[in-house]
Amino acid sequence: MPEVLLGIETSCDETSAAVLVGEAARPELASLVILSQDVHAVFGGVVPELASRAHLRALDPIVREALAEAGLPLSSVDGIAVTQGPGLVGALLMGVSYGKALAAALDRPVIGVHHLEGHLFAPTLEDPDLEPPFVALLVSGGHTLLLEVVDWGRYRLLGETRDDAAGEAFDKVATLLELGYPGGPPIEQLAATGTDRFRFPRPMRNDGYDFSFSGLKTAVLHAVRASTDLGADRADLARSFQDAVLDVLIEKTARAVEETGHPIVVLGGGVACSQALTRRMTERLRGLARVAVARPRLNLDNAAMIARAGWFRLGRGERHGHDLDADPSLPLPGLVRDSTPPSRLRAS
Repeated sequence: MPEVLLGIETSCDETSAAVLVGEAARPELASLVILSQDVHAVFGGVVPELASRAHLRALDPIVREALAEAGLPLSSVDGIAVTQGPGLVGALLMGVSYGKALAAALDRPVIGVHHLEGHLFAPTLEDPDLEPPFVALLVSGGHTLLLEVVDWGRYRLLGETRDDAAGEAFDKVATLLELGYPGGPPIEQLAATGTDRFRFPRPMRNDGYDFSFSGLKTAVLHAVRASTDLGADRADLARSFQDAVLDVLIEKTARAVEETGHPIVVLGGGVACSQALTRRMTERLRGLARVAVARPRLNLDNAAMIARAGWFRLGRGERHGHDLDADPSLPLPGLVRDSTPPSRLRAS
């Protein structure tokens, strides 16, 4: 088990480094530095080539800043955890190449981490007693997954998006409403002043555990085009869209809780920064399960969650060699994809 672990995250448009310290299975966060690439707002979405170049420029200064904030020299690092995938291949390559080179120079172990497993571990940085089994809803710009976490490293897929991720839908609708990028925060702020006047469809809300948001985006597009006064309709459009997405996410998660009997729901990913989602999920699950969600800084793409998942993997004796490579479609390790009903007991 390492005593000082450096985490590196470059899966998309945040360059991040973090340092975890500890002597047991419950490390403490010593520092976290995140640099967001604001240039993408000009284009209404992430430009992969620009993201890769920005990571290349920022990585070394960000790592040095994280070590300085932790008050530790580079030589004190016992291991390095870096996002291996999924994500933008060029962005991932920047982090993986840097992490491998640093590990080789220091003669330290390196471990590639699955980005979504990082999101699963993020709440444990503030809630160290959080343990499986639980239901997890991971919602971001690139992913929407509903999982049964049987144990750390053992995951059962309940449902996933068939087309667009929830976060991507927020970004595209924000563009339609002329709210800028990223879309989640401005939509939530505007929705607070609107009503669910448009009553958009709740796609697949009562149909299994999979998700689909492409049709909802189309419904918003038609409503925007039909509007004769977008300025007057904008708040109600934002509220109607947000309510439709949250209704689907919450009802499917609640059904998974009822079927598994697990007393905890973990929310992770950028969309989990939504106060409306956390508030409504907590209300819906009152008496059934508690909702565990990290603060926004730990839900956005960040190196602290990567370091925490890496701490778990290194603690099990896992290592990667010099052949570690970025994988934009990396499968979640320990994921079971079958039709077995959610279990009520921890798997043996």
